[in-house]
Amino acid sequence: MGTEMTGASSLVKSLEAAGVEVMFGIPGGAILPAYDPIFDSSIRHILVRHEQGAGHAATGYAQVTGRVGVCIATSGPGATNLVTPLADAQMDSVPLVAITGQVPSAAIGTDAFQEADIRGVTMPITKHNYLITNPDDIPRAIAEAFHIASTGRPGPVLVDIAKDALQKMTNFSYPKSIQLAGYKPQIEPNAEAIRDAVALIMSAKKPVLYVGGGIIKANASKQLMQLAELTGAPVVTTLMARGAFPDSHHLHLGMPGMHGTVAAVTALQKSDLLITLGARFDDRVTGKLSSFAVHAKVIHADIDPAEIGKNRFADVPIIGDLAHTLNALIPALQSEFKKNKPDLTVWWRQMASLRATYPLGYDTPPDGMISPQHVIERIGAIAGPESIFVAGVGQHQMWASQFVKYERPRSWLNSGGLGTMGYAVPAAMGAKVGAPDTTVWAIDGDGCFQMTNQELVTCALNNIPIKVAIINNESLGMVRQWQTMFYEGRYSNTSLDSKRIPDFVKLADAMGCAGLRCERPEDVDAVIKEAMSINDQPVVVDFRVFRDAMVWPMVAAGTSNDEIMIARGLAPDWDSQEL
Repeated sequence: MGTEMTGASSLVKSLEAAGVEVMFGIPGGAILPAYDPIFDSSIRHILVRHEQGAGHAATGYAQVTGRVGVCIATSGPGATNLVTPLADAQMDSVPLVAITGQVPSAAIGTDAFQEADIRGVTMPITKHNYLITNPDDIPRAIAEAFHIASTGRPGPVLVDIAKDALQKMTNFSYPKSIQLAGYKPQIEPNAEAIRDAVALIMSAKKPVLYVGGGIIKANASKQLMQLAELTGAPVVTTLMARGAFPDSHHLHLGMPGMHGTVAAVTALQKSDLLITLGARFDDRVTGKLSSFAVHAKVIHADIDPAEIGKNRFADVPIIGDLAHTLNALIPALQSEFKKNKPDLTVWWRQMASLRATYPLGYDTPPDGMISPQHVIERIGAIAGPESIFVAGVGQHQMWASQFVKYERPRSWLNSGGLGTMGYAVPAAMGAKVGAPDTTVWAIDGDGCFQMTNQELVTCALNNIPIKVAIINNESLGMVRQWQTMFYEGRYSNTSLDSKRIPDFVKLADAMGCAGLRCERPEDVDAVIKEAMSINDQPVVVDFRVFRDAMVWPMVAAGTSNDEIMIARGLAPDWDSQEL
């Protein structure tokens, strides 16, 4: 038998045994027993200002370190405030463990004070979840939660613990190994699938490496580089995969999708083989699914069998960890290429022509007005590729994915699948905790910033000096862009008036941060450099940008990728391209 202690002490000992270094949370009645042993624990607990901040911070920490992020909350509203970050982590495959307190077991189901069936609420948005009413079950549940969150396709796991289970005595014994019936993620790819994939690659004249966030989760960027250079095929990296393959590499065509480069979008559309690695044929990438890459055969490599064939039939499905899959695929291809290597000259001539003809660019706004794209481009250039960039959601997110140059994995964090406004500030906080010696820029919108900026107080009090660029166009910019294009400029409820209220510089100052403002294009570099020079407190910069800047290219929702627009009402000149 193990040592006798309270369930609460057993919980904290279990978290220590699981290797937790830091967790983000807020105490409250039902979880309170756990906060007493936390007082003496080696685990760093960061007291956030809102549980949603705890969840996104745990996600930012996990995305930067590759470790499991941990957040902790009380029952009822504390737990329901974690719903958004849990759904966000589920969509973007982030390893997270959320610990919540629950009302005492005898009161469960009575609508007790601060009771919510958080297990039922989060069933669809967690990889797995638990309700613990017996203190003896705590170590096993924690060990399993960390195992499930971090293996296979990563995801969030919630452990809800009744208050009396935390208060009762138990014998602490942490399991040495985990054997879960029915949970056996397939790591090694099937040899026959590898052979079939090689055969398809050998016969393809227009192959594309369609790379998703799974490459980063699998830490397989080195193998991706080997495969790309071996095949010589064009590479496209989705929003979740930015940085998985260096932007500076000659094989890279950029990001595909609704706001992808013309070259990346067209490469997928015209290809005869999609070598799909850890991507999921998301609607933002495919556009109208029935018109997506109609002439392409599909190799689909993913650790999650549920993704294979979900949106698009896979001619060759390969289930397995991507690092292992590529380690098997590369030597198999090398031996075939010795006999005969496919000639991609014509394909590359077409793609290089598109890349040269339609580079990403933006219009210069009227005199005296700051271009938001220019601000983001300069932040990327001045902070450099060794920095970490975290975006909110909307226009500034797309510009940050387009105009910052990413050279390494885990340097770009954003809410891709759920599209969560308010993600940036708390996720940047978690990222900075996970990578304290790295510069972390949150590139945020004035709308997003007003959802979760309270975590700047957490940053100021806990010496977490993140830098925040508010791309202040006084609007919910992406919604406004849609209203401009599809609703005849009827701007219903998208004007925020945030160049007037609040005063972001005063707000930053009140929250213990350095507040800066930039209102003239000629000051952009100097203000960014000033922000870079302040490293003893968080910095907030209010960039007052041109309101009517738009994100281009754009594939309108529900339309075919073939209908990509490079500006309003303007399609590429397809006749001049030899496609």
